[in-house]
Amino acid sequence: MTVRLAIAGASGRMGQALIEAALGAPGLALAAALDVPGSAALGRDAGERFGRATGVRVGADVADALAGADVLIDFTRPQGTMAHVAACEQAGVAAVIGTTGFDDAQKRRLHEAGARIALVVAPNMSIGVNVLLELVRVAARSLRGFDAEILEMHHRHKVDAPSGTALALGDAVAAGFDVPLAAHAVYAREGVTGERKPGTIGFATLRGGDVVGEHTVVFAGAGERVELAHKATSRQNFASGALRAARFLAERRAQHAPGVYDMRDVLGLRTPR
Repeated sequence: MTVRLAIAGASGRMGQALIEAALGAPGLALAAALDVPGSAALGRDAGERFGRATGVRVGADVADALAGADVLIDFTRPQGTMAHVAACEQAGVAAVIGTTGFDDAQKRRLHEAGARIALVVAPNMSIGVNVLLELVRVAARSLRGFDAEILEMHHRHKVDAPSGTALALGDAVAAGFDVPLAAHAVYAREGVTGERKPGTIGFATLRGGDVVGEHTVVFAGAGERVELAHKATSRQNFASGALRAARFLAERRAQHAPGVYDMRDVLGLRTPR
């Protein structure tokens, strides 16, 4: 079975990485490429940058793009993603969502959409990062009583902080500590903050240059420290994970199995639903 893909944000950094990966992937076909109205990419062949004539022109009409697609892949901005998911519901198209920065209302809306279509929603599609999340859960269960800190760095253009991946790592620590993240997270420190409160989970954010993504989880105890880290040097690892998620969703769609899945489901890191 060939899985037909529609890729949103076609002229962006991740959109370009996804198109390049899709063009060389067996069992996948680029069916549509989407961008915002007014984009300079509109009307151009989606493979132009890579010296490939695909016959797929970048467009701005979501409904038209989804008409020939099985799965939409979206790494854009929350507002645009929500509009795309609504269109996917109307068209019965599954969606891989790598967008970060959703508010609580938008997250609830995604779960409502999951009652009708299959979604993979993950702040980071990297296979390595998702293995890191599992390692952090295991470590946190054994290191209760240690101080946990999460450090992340991204390129200067990233608009949300902490990153979605850092927040997911925080959730993994909190799960291992058996506490709610919302009640224990510390997102900023400045001035005379007093001693570190036991059980808190700290976040530190760095932005600069063209850093693709770096995340480190530190468990600091008395006389010892455990650090678990992941460094991405290319967006192709995110693209590869997203394509794997698209194949997973194509199977769920064929089985009429809607729901909100994540990369643990895609990678078989927990019992399938």
